[in-house]
Amino acid sequence: MLESSPTDNTYHPIVMPYKVLPVAFACMLLTGCWANILDEGAERVVIVNSLPASSYACTFRGEVVGSQGNTVTGRVTSTKTLVKGARNDLRNEADRIGANVVVITDTYQDLYESGSVRAITYVAKAYRCESH
Repeated sequence: MLESSPTDNTYHPIVMPYKVLPVAFACMLLTGCWANILDEGAERVVIVNSLPASSYACTFRGEVVGSQGNTVTGRVTSTKTLVKGARNDLRNEADRIGANVVVITDTYQDLYESGSVRAITYVAKAYRCESH
């Protein structure tokens, strides 16, 4: 029997998702308001405009991408938080591949029709740099 009476506590396949969806949506909105968290160790990754002077030996580790925001959370997240979260995500990705320096090569902003920022994505080259 698929229908349940008001006193019946059994699972109803149609009603149950409607009870869960508002809670899931609220959780998604709340977590969208904060910047991506910086992983332990990723704070050592430096974001620069160009590679350090020749007094450093740098080895290319790979390309990394960092982003924050989407259609739902972008509306309730400040641009400052989107930028910070995307940079934290970029540092986390670089740290995972053993890099300690990233050079941002591209920046993408996904905008709403109103012009406000929905999401930010950075693409960067990641390097491991050591002083001579």
